[in-house]
Amino acid sequence: MSLEILSTGPMLSVQDQGRHGRKRFGVPSAGAMDRPAMDLANALCGNALTAAALEFTAIGGSFKAGRALRLAVTGGECDIRIGERVLGAGQSHTVEAGEVVKIGVLKGATWGYIAVSGGIAVPEVLGARATHLRFALGGVEGRALQAGDLLPLGEEAEGGICLRPREPAARPGAIAPERPIRVVLGPQDDYFAPEVIAQLKTACFRITPQRDRMAMVLDGPPLTAARGHDIVSDGIVSGAIQVPSSGQPMVLMADSQTTGGYPKIATVISADLPRLAQLPTGADLRFEIVSRDEAEDILLAERARLHEVLASLVPATGMMLSSGFLLSCNLAGGIVEPEAVMGRDLELSEDTAA
Repeated sequence: MSLEILSTGPMLSVQDQGRHGRKRFGVPSAGAMDRPAMDLANALCGNALTAAALEFTAIGGSFKAGRALRLAVTGGECDIRIGERVLGAGQSHTVEAGEVVKIGVLKGATWGYIAVSGGIAVPEVLGARATHLRFALGGVEGRALQAGDLLPLGEEAEGGICLRPREPAARPGAIAPERPIRVVLGPQDDYFAPEVIAQLKTACFRITPQRDRMAMVLDGPPLTAARGHDIVSDGIVSGAIQVPSSGQPMVLMADSQTTGGYPKIATVISADLPRLAQLPTGADLRFEIVSRDEAEDILLAERARLHEVLASLVPATGMMLSSGFLLSCNLAGGIVEPEAVMGRDLELSEDTAA
């Protein structure tokens, strides 16, 4: 069974958690630009977090279900419709075989995610299904998806139900554009004079239209390297802030190359890189410098928070619960937290009665 693509936005691709352990061979990671948002979409559909999903920017597109499935859209709010039914982002919905789902303009975010129960089962390439567009690797022929593509679907678990976060949200954590983006200095911060490092901490930078899955160019005061803007090419990671001769910093993203020859003044911490990716073009931002130990503590705390969000998913409002699910709950001993079983159905019924 498959998911048929009837129409797409400008950049729709198959993504997962990316390829790891192969950069020494020149193979970039790829993977989701906002992994927490993709993880939420997969969890809402009952998938393993390693399952492949669809990533889009601006507009999702139209999709025809080849079998009954559950579908979730995360990343930001957007208009989701099945015929005349209007659906919400940030929770999973049942789609019957033959139905067409239309996913409109993404609001308040740059990258959206579409997961379906069973996951997108395109063949793995070098250990992942993620698409690297510039390398033409993975996904469907290594390219952006287009109308007419048929995406194979994986086997879904029996008895799956539609889910939502306990606290409704389109992604597990606010994008919060007012908060600074935290960075760790280096590895070539010694190429820059102390006053330039101070400028990195205090200046305001703006996200330019020169952005894609590979990098994001920022506009702001030039960061001049006293020791020059050329280095012997060395290894590079997503989040690295390269500074070419123009002095305009360039943040490398999910599809970044594996080596680079510009000095890297700092690196965006892993916990903040998805939030940076979601900021819109034209947004202003500031950097905050933290230590490596602080960055590790922040990452551990962020992983724990995401785990809590995914572990506390509850059934979506208004759905019928299966006998198997009810038997898994300790109903005989009394329901201590009814919302853990029924979401907000009880609140809705009380409002109706009133």
